[in-house]
Amino acid sequence: MRLIALIPTYNNATTVCGVVRRTLAVCHDVMVVDDGSTDDTLQRLRQELPAGSFHLVTYPANRGKGGALRAGISEARRLHFTHVLTLDADGQHYPEDAPRLIEASREHPEAIIVGTRSFADGNMPGGSRFANRFSNFWFAVQTLRRLPDTQTGFRIYPLATTGGLRTLTSRYEAELELLVLSAWRGTPILPIGVRVFYPAPSERVSHFRPRADFLRITVLNTVLCFLAVGYGWPRMLITAISRRLRAATRRPGTGTEPQ
Repeated sequence: MRLIALIPTYNNATTVCGVVRRTLAVCHDVMVVDDGSTDDTLQRLRQELPAGSFHLVTYPANRGKGGALRAGISEARRLHFTHVLTLDADGQHYPEDAPRLIEASREHPEAIIVGTRSFADGNMPGGSRFANRFSNFWFAVQTLRRLPDTQTGFRIYPLATTGGLRTLTSRYEAELELLVLSAWRGTPILPIGVRVFYPAPSERVSHFRPRADFLRITVLNTVLCFLAVGYGWPRMLITAISRRLRAATRRPGTGTEPQ
């Protein structure tokens, strides 16, 4: 298992360097994808962190979080990493919780590990609670699975099964789409509890645009529901039947296929 931490960032100048430092304390390899920041994010990364301590991917125009994840995953595959740990640059995630996700990934190397936040946290914005409930409901409809937190960006992706996936979207809703597409492929998805930090409203950096982004999510869920009927559900059924047949043909007590 070769894992690299991937931190997409867009205009997170005040927090990204601290997140990278804390992540380097628990992960040997760290990559930052600067998603066309227009503030001094890139300048601070280069000035405040030791040269060579992390991988840096940059491009001039903002592509959205989904685009940044694709760029980082593509680079991770080029560098022959097997797993990517993703976390946000705004300081919401605790990098110190990464070892819990890594341990779970070592035990289940084929699974997507999803860091699950506690929604009992009184500091969580009401909009985030609603968005997550909304997302969880449609994820269950589209995949016939339940997850307690489909909106979190604190995850581990196994590149063998998810590295080649192509999403329809390029903004932050691409993270939900990755889960749905992976579920249709039969990829295990394992939730692991993590902590979450919400700063005071005046200190939060959010790129969420309520009307435009909610409209994109609604359109995406509509498309995914149609695809679930014609593709997702049949593929999951075929995969389940295939696995049962393979298990039934193994020799008792050997765990091997008959020759």
